[in-house]
Amino acid sequence: MFVKDMFRRGRPVVSFEIFPPRGGVPVEEVYRTLGAIRDLKPDFVSVTYGAGGGTRDSTLEIASVVKNRFGLEVMAHCTGLCHGPVEVDEMVEDLMYEGVYNLLAMRGDPPRDGGVPRDPAFPHAVDLIRHLRLAFGDEVCIAAAAYPEGHVEAEDLEEDLRYLKEKVEAGVDFLVTQLFFDNELFYRFMERIRAMGIGVPVLAGVFPVLNPKQVERIVSLCGVSFPPKFTRMVARYADDPGALAEAGVAYATEQIVDLLAFGVDGVHIYTMNRPDTTRRIMNNIGLVSGRG
Repeated sequence: MFVKDMFRRGRPVVSFEIFPPRGGVPVEEVYRTLGAIRDLKPDFVSVTYGAGGGTRDSTLEIASVVKNRFGLEVMAHCTGLCHGPVEVDEMVEDLMYEGVYNLLAMRGDPPRDGGVPRDPAFPHAVDLIRHLRLAFGDEVCIAAAAYPEGHVEAEDLEEDLRYLKEKVEAGVDFLVTQLFFDNELFYRFMERIRAMGIGVPVLAGVFPVLNPKQVERIVSLCGVSFPPKFTRMVARYADDPGALAEAGVAYATEQIVDLLAFGVDGVHIYTMNRPDTTRRIMNNIGLVSGRG
């Protein structure tokens, strides 16, 4: 099923994001995660793609297992920076052969050791989106990333919103946002993109912070801002991992409840392959999301 059709059901779409294992962790760990969250019945599961295409085979395998073993709808990340048109087409054809027709088209991050072509075929996400739509037409459902506070590489939010509109006009069916911790920034973002004529559904990305290292990584990679309430939470429980994890779940739950009250199209939960955390959040929001 195309994810774009799920938004017509009359209730918020809820999706989970998982990532292929790294550092020698066996892929079976991901399957245990999937087994533990299967009964939560997310509308779909998103499978990430490593920098430079480093997890291509794992992404394909996991996406197939999500769809064909666990019976859940799936969206596979598809990046273009380090791939040419032939590679991209082969990857999408392999996914389609496994029954995966939902794609999140992204530029992708360069590998840490370099390896980016001198003249990449898809230097920006919009280039990949145009290619996918031309090559596969309506056979695929294409999502793109959105950044409520602007992409870290953009000059400012205005520039990033112009790029976002280009992506949507190139053939995007819905958007998934980067994580954020201040809902008011998201609401202002929604007002602005709707005023620009961007009318596709938007999934709001929520990340449950469980330890201080995650906060440091978020700052270094994403450049998102932290509202005072969040900053106080991290400072208060920085030396108590258990308490911070509890507070992180509570904060994410409160965020989602507020987003649902706003009338958001859906919520995308960055699970970090933590089924226990995901289950607690889903139990907390069950009634307000229409899943209780």
